[in-house]
Amino acid sequence: MSAGLEGLHRNVPLSTQLAEGMRDRIDSGDWPVGMRIPSESALVAELGVSRNSVREALRSLVHAGLLDARPGDGTYVRASSELRAVLERRARRGGPGDAAEVRSMLECQGARLASTRATPSELDTIGAALRERDHAADARAFAAADLAFHRAVVAASGNALLAELHENLEGLAEHIEAVSATPDFATFLARNRELNACHSDLLDAIAAGDPDRAESLAAQIVRRSHRTGAP
Repeated sequence: MSAGLEGLHRNVPLSTQLAEGMRDRIDSGDWPVGMRIPSESALVAELGVSRNSVREALRSLVHAGLLDARPGDGTYVRASSELRAVLERRARRGGPGDAAEVRSMLECQGARLASTRATPSELDTIGAALRERDHAADARAFAAADLAFHRAVVAASGNALLAELHENLEGLAEHIEAVSATPDFATFLARNRELNACHSDLLDAIAAGDPDRAESLAAQIVRRSHRTGAP
């Protein structure tokens, strides 16, 4: 959002337009999750608007779950999208297995659809993530590649809403990232050899256009990873 009042619309409340501009900054990554955003005074000076308008815009984004106001400290970006904020709040009210069950449904359906819709480019993306996963030198690289693999599979479903729900599911990235804390990466890989093979088989099933096998393998992966704590 550029400084000043240029581009603002007379028939839309100023605070609403300011909030949309701030939301654009979050969406674009200009204000990444965890960042402390400029103070009210700095935003007032930058945008050339009243403090009340800025305050109301910030308040609306706090209410939406995108920002976190910390008295005496500042305002921080809490979530990258309103969908993620809503899912986070809902997940905190659920049981420990709820996220795993939802993940299973999303990934099973995503894999099934991907087996009939994946483009050559999407298959290449899934394969590249799998190769990075297989050749990861440490647990952190493995976790990042595994997350990329699962997201690429669901993205290949061709259903943008399904992919967005999966990407913003609370606990998915955190569950996979927990692998980074494993004290012995080689032991971890040896213990999960069968689970690792399922990922390769899943790619083969998607590439072969076999929806039943793709769905079955996706279910196995989620079930085994939930049981063992591996992605």
